[in-house]
Amino acid sequence: MSAGTRPAAAATAHQWTGREARLLRHALRLSVRGFAAYLGVAARTVAKWESGGTSTVPRPDTQAILDTALARADDGARTRFEVLVTGARESGPARGPAPGHDYEAWTDDLDRTVACLGRQEFRLASTLLGRWLGRFQPDSSDAQGLYLYGRSLRLLGEVRQDQGALRGPLSAEPVYRQALRVFTELKSPRRVAQLELQLVVIAEMSGQLASAAARYTSLTTDDRLSAHDRTRARLWVGTALSKRGLHETATRHIVPAIRAFERLEEPADWSIAHQKLALAHRGAGDLTAAGRAIEVALSHRVDDTPLQQVRLDTAHAHILLSDSATAGSGLATLDRTARLSARYGLMHQVRSIEGIRRGSECR
Repeated sequence: MSAGTRPAAAATAHQWTGREARLLRHALRLSVRGFAAYLGVAARTVAKWESGGTSTVPRPDTQAILDTALARADDGARTRFEVLVTGARESGPARGPAPGHDYEAWTDDLDRTVACLGRQEFRLASTLLGRWLGRFQPDSSDAQGLYLYGRSLRLLGEVRQDQGALRGPLSAEPVYRQALRVFTELKSPRRVAQLELQLVVIAEMSGQLASAAARYTSLTTDDRLSAHDRTRARLWVGTALSKRGLHETATRHIVPAIRAFERLEEPADWSIAHQKLALAHRGAGDLTAAGRAIEVALSHRVDDTPLQQVRLDTAHAHILLSDSATAGSGLATLDRTARLSARYGLMHQVRSIEGIRRGSECR
């Protein structure tokens, strides 16, 4: 599988209204004037669409222009557009913002938070989320605000999870559970299932391996989840089993997940799955197979964020330390990875590295 750019996702608005046009502009990160120039229309035309919201339906020839603009957008813009459209539709009929709330600015801040998470800029991400979570009072009659509130909670959970704060009143778990209640109230089954999956990840990271493996297994066939998320659940069944020492059983879940990620054209997860396979082979004592799998992961790294870099290099170091001939390289890799983890505040990874180092000293 190539780590190159995958084919464009089939992003579509089905029918364009002023709301979808505005969301496309935000996804492209353009001003009204910039968006108008991008489409080849007058700025006042764009302003008219946006002010009319869902009640404004552009003419068929303009619909085609918007289709073309979306088709030629890059993968990042199309993904942002799909997220924004899904959120707008799940939040129900458009309403004006509640007093003191600018939902457009809130949506922009959530996009910025996602970017901060990718760079492990946890302090800025927490600040962006806090400015809205601290001001908004949940109100079941305000579906749009409640949706943004739920998204903000989920992102705050991701911040705390990546920082390694898994349990306790200021950790990821209670925030995810609060977000779960919000999306349950909004009757959004896909987001409810995603949060249930995220809570299983927390259980696994906290050492509840047997129950996590069982819950992951049930989610592999849960139709509320996308095919991508169901495949991730299958991969994580293997991860939990491998951590329990059931390495050969783990590979029987990881290998099909690798094939599924290839069919789904998910190069980042495909690479991560090879990393998980390498650790399962190492646990089973097959260092040759472990070496082959980790080389695939290393040579096809796609999502090279600090967090994924730490995870991949930690796995590589673990394998190197298992062979006396490469143990020196393993320790050097582990030391470098520990410094990177500490620099970005990735405390779960710091603890994992300390455990690997202690284990190598006992051999």
